[in-house]
Amino acid sequence: MAAIWTQADVDALSAAIATGVLTVKYEGPPAREQTFQSIDAMRRLLAEMVRQVQQPTAFRLASFSGGFNPPRSF
Repeated sequence: MAAIWTQADVDALSAAIATGVLTVKYEGPPAREQTFQSIDAMRRLLAEMVRQVQQPTAFRLASFSGGFNPPRSF
């Protein structure tokens, strides 16, 4: 299952790392709590979260150069 992180999740984990707390409460939905074994594990997750949050959304635009040509009826 791929997690979808938000900026609020990044902020919560950053604050926990800054204070040295190993348990982080994420706001919902769904509200959840996670306890880490080490600050290093938290830093690794934080790096992944930042990559996902800052990743630009890809989209494509269609363009037409020949104008509109309706189908011919014979």
